[in-house]
Amino acid sequence: MNEIDYTKELFGNFDANIKIIENTFNVNIVSRKGEIVIIGSPKEAEITEKLIYRLIQILESGETLDSQKINYSIKLLQEGQEDKIQGLLEDVICISSKGKQIKPKTLGQKKYTESIKNNDVVFGIGPAGTGKTYLAMAMAVSSFKNKEVSRIILTRPAVEAGESLGFLPGDLQEKVDPYLRPLYDALYDILGGETFLKYKERGMIEVAPLAYMRGRTLNDSFIILDEAQNTTKEQMKMFLTRLGVGSKAIVTGDITQIDLPKGKESGLKQAIKILSDVEGIGFVFFNENDVVRHSLVQRIIKAYDMYEKNKEVVDKKNKHRKR
Repeated sequence: MNEIDYTKELFGNFDANIKIIENTFNVNIVSRKGEIVIIGSPKEAEITEKLIYRLIQILESGETLDSQKINYSIKLLQEGQEDKIQGLLEDVICISSKGKQIKPKTLGQKKYTESIKNNDVVFGIGPAGTGKTYLAMAMAVSSFKNKEVSRIILTRPAVEAGESLGFLPGDLQEKVDPYLRPLYDALYDILGGETFLKYKERGMIEVAPLAYMRGRTLNDSFIILDEAQNTTKEQMKMFLTRLGVGSKAIVTGDITQIDLPKGKESGLKQAIKILSDVEGIGFVFFNENDVVRHSLVQRIIKAYDMYEKNKEVVDKKNKHRKR
């Protein structure tokens, strides 16, 4: 293997990248005289070589390597889907203000962006760190720049304030900013601060709490509802019926993180039941394999999922015994 240009990036700081591969496939990988040498059983060496070629493809596309990308590439390879890595590399949504290509990093994310292209309403549901909101915003910016829509509207329920913001000090913007900050941060990253503020001042980008969507018809817009698990049933219906001509709505949320008062059913959970068979509406469910944050986040999510499943089993047994 003579891909010497990428040896340093491939190995990573303190050989961190290579150690992941060595531990997974029980091989030793060394760099000798400009070549990468794999030491191990023929079967393990062959699959490791396949992986390294795929990782070099990632580097050649201008991406950097980290533990998430390596572990995900290993997973695809073990499932016989390594050819799909190339498809992820080619699917560029837009370029960030810092010149970084924004693209799906997992098959789940790719399915999500494809669903957004093909449907007017899309629900992206799954745990934190799966890129639900960020990718939706990147798709919104792409649509806006391509003149497919004339404005971007971002909203989320200010559940911590009970959607009653009047008692808080300051003007409207000062009241809602703490609840909308994550949306601002993502847009700053994608567009850059100066461009974002310019579009916002001209009304091309609007960031507002969900309560301020009532009574409006949103035409020719790309609308994103974030943290939708914290909408009530009434708020969700209200939001979905705001959709006007030439508009697209993306709803993101995590049904394991509901902060509504006890006894209030989540509008997102109800929407999944009611709208799953409606034509023109797409549902994409993410899992821990789609997490693109620190690899530890995947393990945390998996541990919580296991805990909840075990708890359900115990609760059912206890309920049955009481009978």
